Amino acid sequence: MTWGWTGVRGTWATPQAEQSLRELAAVGGVTWVTIAFAALQETAHSTRIPFTEPPTVTDDELRWAIRRARELGLRVCLKPTVNCADGTWRAFIAFFDQDVPGEPSWTEWFASYREFILHYARIAQQEDCELLCIGCEMVQADRQERHWRELIADVRRVYDGLVTYNCDKYQEDRLTWWDAVDVITSSGYYPSGTWTEHLDRIEGVVERWGKPFFFMEAGCPSREGSAARPNDWTLAGAASPAEQERYYREMFEACTGRPWMQGFMLWDWPPRLYAIDEAAHNDDYCVYAKPAQDVVGEHYRALARRSTDHRTAQARE
Repeated sequence: MTWGWTGVRGTWATPQAEQSLRELAAVGGVTWVTIAFAALQETAHSTRIPFTEPPTVTDDELRWAIRRARELGLRVCLKPTVNCADGTWRAFIAFFDQDVPGEPSWTEWFASYREFILHYARIAQQEDCELLCIGCEMVQADRQERHWRELIADVRRVYDGLVTYNCDKYQEDRLTWWDAVDVITSSGYYPSGTWTEHLDRIEGVVERWGKPFFFMEAGCPSREGSAARPNDWTLAGAASPAEQERYYREMFEACTGRPWMQGFMLWDWPPRLYAIDEAAHNDDYCVYAKPAQDVVGEHYRALARRSTDHRTAQARE
């Protein structure tokens, strides 16, 4: 499960955030949490990422969240992410392929991004986070293979846990540097009725690179029409917990027969939950107190049983 987004300063390390983490840990079968937060650069063509400034959560808030999650028995993936303050999606962050004097460049941007990621890699190391996600849905930046490889090498000098990158939906077979990370992850916002074709495609990626795979993001708003466009959080429609529940059942059923599928960091679980009596009218991604929460618990418990059975069988061999 993914917790904390977008990591606004002052919204963590509060009684509401404490209760939110407790409710998340109580969902049956949940063993991991991705703690996700964003720093803001001004535009898609800015080269400075002021991650120590508001609205990004402070290091103290971040350490609080990691420690509380671990006290609740959860393993932790740390996911620092960059967003654009003007609302442009981070997938459109881009510069000229070749550095041009006097123009913003990939070299300048990656220098700032490196400082950003290494700062949190050091915290991940100090707080014993099991997994670090070094980027999310950076579709235009994905092509900058040299920069990513250099960044990953730098990360490994300060962090000895597992490293992953969260590519966007439809991009799993387009990255050329999966060998540099430990785990392949992506955002699995695939429309209802299309799971088989996309899982077949992803299976080829897993076989080619020989790496573990899970969905770093996946889910669907509880909103009419969202099953056809689960990635679109702006889609207009009435609240529909039933549509969300159906989507989750279809997703889990499609993935169950894929032994290479390691799990889901479902999107998402906010630091301040809505009241239980508001769940039927909430149309966002969170499954708290909605029918989809029971579906998630059923699947996660079944996944845990299969994992236990597999380990037992291996021990007997």
